[in-house]
Amino acid sequence: MEKGMELSEKKVLVVGMAESGIAATRFLLARGAKVVVSELKGEEVVAEKAMALRALGATVETGGHSRESFLSAELIVVSPGVPLGIPGLAEARRKNIPIISEIELAYRFARGRIIGITGANGKTTTTTLVGEILRKAGFRVEVVGNIGRPFINYAEREVDYFVLELSSFQLEAIDHFRADIAVLLNITPDHMDRYSSFEDYAEAKGRIFLNQREDDFAVVNLDDPVSRKIAEKVGSKLIWISRTRELSEGVFVSGDRVSYRLGDGKGEVIPLSEIALFGVHNLENVLSAVAVALIVGARPEPLREVLRSFKGLPHRLEFVAEIEGIRFFNDSKATNIEAVAKAIESFESPLILILGGRDKNGDFSALIPLIKKRVKTVLTIGEAAKKIEGILGDVVPLRRVSSLAEAVKVGFSEGKPGDTVLLSPGCASFDMFLNFEERGDVFKEEVRKLKRRRENA
Repeated sequence: MEKGMELSEKKVLVVGMAESGIAATRFLLARGAKVVVSELKGEEVVAEKAMALRALGATVETGGHSRESFLSAELIVVSPGVPLGIPGLAEARRKNIPIISEIELAYRFARGRIIGITGANGKTTTTTLVGEILRKAGFRVEVVGNIGRPFINYAEREVDYFVLELSSFQLEAIDHFRADIAVLLNITPDHMDRYSSFEDYAEAKGRIFLNQREDDFAVVNLDDPVSRKIAEKVGSKLIWISRTRELSEGVFVSGDRVSYRLGDGKGEVIPLSEIALFGVHNLENVLSAVAVALIVGARPEPLREVLRSFKGLPHRLEFVAEIEGIRFFNDSKATNIEAVAKAIESFESPLILILGGRDKNGDFSALIPLIKKRVKTVLTIGEAAKKIEGILGDVVPLRRVSSLAEAVKVGFSEGKPGDTVLLSPGCASFDMFLNFEERGDVFKEEVRKLKRRRENA
């Protein structure tokens, strides 16, 4: 596998001026490349970023992609948010101009082993958890990638492991990239507004195993049928995880504890009751992280210590407050249907569920069995409200709300002691918010305002 790349005087086009595009541009300029940055947004939107890159020596075009920029390049680095089918990239591909992601560029210069983690749901939590475990075990670690820390900013650091969160968008444009340990958590419909079919999306996820060798490792969720099918083609050492069955080889739930059988080794890791993370999907994340830790030889006690203390990340089944016996949970990161299903499964209490936002062509009918069983009311919000109401109108009582402030107020008035109000939207946030973080923060603030009002009353 080719490592390194001659960049001095090379004509490189960076497509997209988001965080990874800016990081790639800085890296390329520092190594003598002649960089053009092409951004679809207008100059008035990205003026500050464009000015900073021009000051470093880049040529920046805004307000659209010129054909000449693509065809004059010797290498194209594409940002994750840019579809690979846009006309400029399609024409460059016909001209055999290499097109790679920032992840691929960083890999060529990386000085540590790679642990790559992908999945429709849970990859940020799992990536963070693996990083915490390996640090506690004494390894030098950088946690990078789709988690919000561009790989290219850290690639040349001397570390033992890069723990790398990978989105399907990033995996689309890899070439030589190889993960020493590749983790596939699950594959369920997501980003159907970008992919022509679910099969295309699944294929992009499966690229995490591209270039793996026989002595590498693949950690795969046996309980997920699509991941299981992809694993049939894996050529590395396959390590299964399962929360529903005991395995002759792998990491699994046995009775009331996490156990493992790997090669000649077997044993119990930790009782389920001692794991701090909440939610059934997080148990799969824990099993995957345990598998990685065992593969790299982490000692048992640091592993247990982290599992006992790590409570997860904001906006992922995050407990906000209890008000007069009604609990409020923020699961704003649940931007697809499977994530909502896992969230619903995590509660025994009756739910008042807040659904909606910008639709990603999600199949809300898939939620009907769980909603019938566990949800007492659905509050619909945002652009997808009408679609959700058309699908769930005969299944569960519905109320449309115009804002999260109203959702919190209505959820509280509809609830009784012992109920849970759950924001798990199943949609993107961009109809009303900048991102899922802002949506979750607004929800939490509205819950806290309500709590203060009730306490003062």
